[in-house]
Amino acid sequence: MIFGPLSLDAAEGAYLAHSLPIKGRTLKKGHRLGAEDVAALRAAGLGEIIAARLEEGDVHEDEAARRLGAALAGSGLEASTARTGRCNLTAKARGLIAVDGERLRAINAVDESITVATLGAFEPVEARQMAATVKIIPLAVREEHLRRCLAAAAGESPVIRIAAFSVRKVGLLQTTLPGTKESLLDKGRESIETRLAALGCPPPEERRCGHTTGAVADAIAELATAGCEILLIAGASAIVDRRDVVPEGIEQAGGRLERFGLPVDPGNLSLTARKGALRILGIPGSFRSPKLSGHDWILQRWIAGLEVREEDFAAMGLGGLLKEVGGRPLPRAAAVEKQLREGEAPRIAAIVLAAGKSSRMGSENKLLAAVAGKAMVTWPVAAARAAGCSEIVVVTGRDREDIEAVLAGEDLRFVHNPAYAEGLASSLKAGIGALSDTADGAAILLGDMPKLRADHLKKLFDAFARQDGAAICVPSYDGRWGNPVLFDRRFFAEIQTLSGDAGARAIVQEHADSVAEIAMPDDAVLLDIDTPEALRALTET
Repeated sequence: MIFGPLSLDAAEGAYLAHSLPIKGRTLKKGHRLGAEDVAALRAAGLGEIIAARLEEGDVHEDEAARRLGAALAGSGLEASTARTGRCNLTAKARGLIAVDGERLRAINAVDESITVATLGAFEPVEARQMAATVKIIPLAVREEHLRRCLAAAAGESPVIRIAAFSVRKVGLLQTTLPGTKESLLDKGRESIETRLAALGCPPPEERRCGHTTGAVADAIAELATAGCEILLIAGASAIVDRRDVVPEGIEQAGGRLERFGLPVDPGNLSLTARKGALRILGIPGSFRSPKLSGHDWILQRWIAGLEVREEDFAAMGLGGLLKEVGGRPLPRAAAVEKQLREGEAPRIAAIVLAAGKSSRMGSENKLLAAVAGKAMVTWPVAAARAAGCSEIVVVTGRDREDIEAVLAGEDLRFVHNPAYAEGLASSLKAGIGALSDTADGAAILLGDMPKLRADHLKKLFDAFARQDGAAICVPSYDGRWGNPVLFDRRFFAEIQTLSGDAGARAIVQEHADSVAEIAMPDDAVLLDIDTPEALRALTET
């Protein structure tokens, strides 16, 4: 690849190294220049550009990312359209990511120009969550390097796959000693129910018995007969040796001990065993806490159909100090209904920003000005409702009571931002903070966009639902970006860190590889009303 300054006389067919705005549109990085582009650059007064020209044996960044992404996308994964040298692999269903670390390291060792990054091995993922990404660093790579990566990716088993969670019948055995409180046992059952619900499994088949070897053996036999595939045993006293009550009861029931003790804390005193097809997991008292524990790692893998081998136990020590980890067993583990179910459209919320000072309008609040017989702020709200938004949150600031009055009777929620004078970021944070946990994404609507329609929003929603890595959807007209912008919920926490009056533009720029530009049929996405002159021009048309 030839890279560097290039005269416009030789620029046709070359690839731009950096984005260039010209005449109301932007030629993006990686764009292949045609004759019209060169003419436009010349008309803009440019004599040369920074660009790349591919040579024989070069592979364009998008083609390389596409080929490697396709080779790496094992079962349960979907490769996105390659853009700007990036191909994302997203999960088709909830489960655990399984990664062949040795082959992944071999791919990343081929050449610095080709990179593959994944989530941590056996990390839980939700449907539509990004699990891995292929990124080609320069605008092109050598075919020989790409072929070596593809060779490393080839094989009987995939380098990266998703082991989906399956519905399994789980038993729970809790032993008791004199003085054991029923409330403690109930709390233990509730904790296991929550964990199983987060993994897509029904409540456990439970038995309670005395803390004796014979009682444990009898209860194991009963639960095995009941058809349990996995059995969790919580002793009234922690297991401290292979000859303790619980392991002795397992062996008396015909089971075989496999592993006692994990290099994971909490969860050190966990035990695994088998009785025929029944997998048995002895769990310490830490299971009553919702915090992540070593036994969660075992339970998750079993429910995903993964074996846990001796080398897997040994590997758990790296990252196994969980005492300082605040995470829970699964993302959004508290309620299964919060996740996006396969085949269901994304739940997209609308945040309507109606808190501004309206200082350029003089004494009048522009959002209350009449447009076609209705207050301006009612139009974007109507568009959000007609587009089928899962919820609508209106952020108020100046003239709070008047804004609420013109929207009275609408199916929406108000959140007041007393710090609205500090800038747009404070209103964005108030709106994001008011959303329910069920929102998969949020469209940020400006209250002064009266020409916005439901069809504009639906085009954004359709792009967001395509699962091709478009996590930030930006509308455009004639090459110019407008509003509203749609953000995946993974950016909500980042939005909460904003300050001042810059809005979320910095987040869009920071995550350019996740941005999809959605062309619109008219300029409604560019039109906001800031001045009396703009309002007069709107009402006179």
